[in-house]
Amino acid sequence: MESGGATAGVGAEKNSWPEVVGLSSEEAKKKIIEHKPDASVHVVPADSFVTMDYNTGRVRVFVDSNDKVTKAPRIG
Repeated sequence: MESGGATAGVGAEKNSWPEVVGLSSEEAKKKIIEHKPDASVHVVPADSFVTMDYNTGRVRVFVDSNDKVTKAPRIG
């Protein structure tokens, strides 16, 4: 069983990016776009309210007041 955000299997698409926690939002966006070029990356303050709808083309990056990623971004 594989962990770290990708589903098991050959050619599996990455669906989360735990490795970007602690990076700046711009660095995180670059890494996410490397794996999912068609993603719509949204940078959001960590304490913000967001809609609960699931969107396979969206990745939310939650950042603190210092623009550092606070939790692993994921598709949705």
